[in-house]
Amino acid sequence: MFGYIWEYVYTSFLRYWLKWLIRQVTGTCELQRICSGHKPGAARTTKAEYSLQSSKNKVLRGALETTKDSLEQCVDQIMKVKNIKPAKDPKFKESLHICLLQITGYSSLYTSVEDLRKEVFSSDNPEHEAMLLKLWDLLMPTVKLESRITKQWGDIGFQGEDPKTDFRGMGLLGLINLVFFSENYTAEARQVLSHANHPKLGYSYAIVGINLTEMAYSLLKSGALKPHFYNTVQGTPELHHFHQLYCYLAYEFDKFWVAEEPESIMQFNQYREKFHNIIRTHLQDPGVCLTLTVGSKN
Repeated sequence: MFGYIWEYVYTSFLRYWLKWLIRQVTGTCELQRICSGHKPGAARTTKAEYSLQSSKNKVLRGALETTKDSLEQCVDQIMKVKNIKPAKDPKFKESLHICLLQITGYSSLYTSVEDLRKEVFSSDNPEHEAMLLKLWDLLMPTVKLESRITKQWGDIGFQGEDPKTDFRGMGLLGLINLVFFSENYTAEARQVLSHANHPKLGYSYAIVGINLTEMAYSLLKSGALKPHFYNTVQGTPELHHFHQLYCYLAYEFDKFWVAEEPESIMQFNQYREKFHNIIRTHLQDPGVCLTLTVGSKN
């Protein structure tokens, strides 16, 4: 209770006067001190985001919802409101612009990911079907698929004879992630599939992949992935950056599963939660960078 009271008093009263006092002493506003006092990355962008959110000025708060095309004008407005002279602080404009690209880009990325998640896989859509068949060819290049509806799909970890039923939870997003990993990290994806088909330590490759897509989506939605993207993308994060994160999760989960040697696939939820907690712990590190370091084709 005391913590909540202190937070309210600090954010509502003390913070404003503390900022005013420091500005009188240093001659710089809080955003200037953040941009000049931190290297590009999560530490700087997270503090800038908090500063803008906490501001009583509608121009500063509105910057968090500005479109990419209007960001430069928005930065100019902020500099005018805060009386920041480019001649005295020549690096500020570029630094704040990058921060805003990352902040607003994260929101745009979530919207794009959500759109793919909502898109239902359709057997009547030639592009969807081509993507599914491409996944098979990438993972099983020496084995011909006998027909579109077949038990062979179980060889790459789908539950039934028609994979479309397994995409219900994550929609097209689940399939796109599976294909992206297989296309850009083909050797690693096939290695993971071989582990998944182990007679004792095996698991359903595609189903687990879709499950890891849900993990990535949930982390994105909660904002937990902000430090990762703020550290790895010096600008606007795009869909391919999200797919790259999935590749990291798919590869690292396989290493984790093999190392843990679960007694049965029935323990999947237990180990999935343990892996999830490991990832969340990594994301608490301001310098976090969840990037797959093995060779990519791109």
